[in-house]
Amino acid sequence: MNDMRKLICAGVVTAGISILAGAALAGAEPVKFPTLPKGYLAPGALNAEHIVAPAPTDGDPRDQTDRAVFQSTRALKDGERWKLATRDVQMAPAAMMEAYSCSVGVKLTADNAPKLNAIMLRVLGDSMVANESAKHHFKRLRPFQVAQGEICQPTAQVASSFDYPSGHTVWGWSWALVLAELAPDQATEILTRGRAYGQSRAVCGAHNASAVEAGAVVAASTFATLHGSPEFRADMDQARAELAALRAAPGAEKPQACDAEAALIAPSAY
Repeated sequence: MNDMRKLICAGVVTAGISILAGAALAGAEPVKFPTLPKGYLAPGALNAEHIVAPAPTDGDPRDQTDRAVFQSTRALKDGERWKLATRDVQMAPAAMMEAYSCSVGVKLTADNAPKLNAIMLRVLGDSMVANESAKHHFKRLRPFQVAQGEICQPTAQVASSFDYPSGHTVWGWSWALVLAELAPDQATEILTRGRAYGQSRAVCGAHNASAVEAGAVVAASTFATLHGSPEFRADMDQARAELAALRAAPGAEKPQACDAEAALIAPSAY
């Protein structure tokens, strides 16, 4: 692992400090970015900058699509889809479990699904290291830094981080992929929520559409690689049993407003 990767590994673990500090200085509500433990993979196991397509360049067809998506999604401001994108800004375990509760069919919390919570933090430790490496490689600006338009969160929360690939999308798709394997009977609903979580970043205006697509690739690549880890597979077995027991429990709490959420995310956001 080269020096840049060492810095990235350290930076991902402490990223929450930087985000919180930057937001506080700007008077913005901080994004809750949890500290991540060591993942399952060896450092440098994935070179995401080689896996994803190169970032769009100014004026090429993908860049033009990004510009068009950013402009068209500004019209969603203050609507229900915008509100969902705003909720999807938060990345803390509690927020992620709430985001995916409807798709799983039971209310998820760190208390009732501790094994799921633990495995997700380690999975994210791997996927975010891979993603930060790609971000630093491509150094692409975010859409609001290129064209004018409001976004769904304070710009100070994201302006110091590059666009491509989208870390939020990696985060959301990682949750979706793990949950879909743990509850395959709900895979369609879970993966639909994962797609919507990623698209929330383009709706918000914090990321380009191409960055959302690349983030999904990073998450899928990491998830596939993780299956080579016996420790990961063993932890997945435990989390699967935990989730099955939770879903089967007679008194399991059901999430609210799931029909409205399903109707909102069924179509593509752009």
